[in-house]
Amino acid sequence: MKLHTFPRGPNPRRVHIYLSEKRLSVPCETVDILKRDNRKPDFLARNAVGGVPVLELDDGSHLAESVAICRYFEALHPEPPLFGTTPQEQGRVEMWIRRAELEVMVPTGLVWAHGSPLTRSVFPDQLPEMAAQSRKRVARGHELLDQQLAREPFLAGDTFSMADIVAFCTVDFGAALVELPLDPAHEQLARWHAEVSERPSVRD
Repeated sequence: MKLHTFPRGPNPRRVHIYLSEKRLSVPCETVDILKRDNRKPDFLARNAVGGVPVLELDDGSHLAESVAICRYFEALHPEPPLFGTTPQEQGRVEMWIRRAELEVMVPTGLVWAHGSPLTRSVFPDQLPEMAAQSRKRVARGHELLDQQLAREPFLAGDTFSMADIVAFCTVDFGAALVELPLDPAHEQLARWHAEVSERPSVRD
């Protein structure tokens, strides 16, 4: 088993935090996406869409997509649970994973693609108006997270879950590389972000 990864990327980071929370160790091989190694034929044979991370299994098959990889490990190692245990908990975790991806990750990615000088060589036809609209969507997504975190200590309830990992990696990526800092008005989002930042799985 081997994890093909680029640890600085937000999606691979999800898997690394998840594995650390589970205290699982998986051999890793770095795929330098900055050098476009993920677009080379040998990597595309592992994942036709060219994204990282990719988990290579012992039988030679591959799993792509960060949440799918984590679900695979959750089935093998259910404790401690990060996708919930009861049907209601599992539904809530899934709901907030989807909301974090659709309401925050997607617009953050559009700002990255259309508003960052770091991606201009990859996206030569950047649309500044798309970046501007997406920044507004990110702000609304942050507001959604803040409202939920005013009701619960973590996104899906009382315990840390995969939903928090997905949201945290997205928020951190936006703040670090896409100039999407946390709004001071979002006090609960800031509280949650500070608390999650102190988890050993995130600091490592």
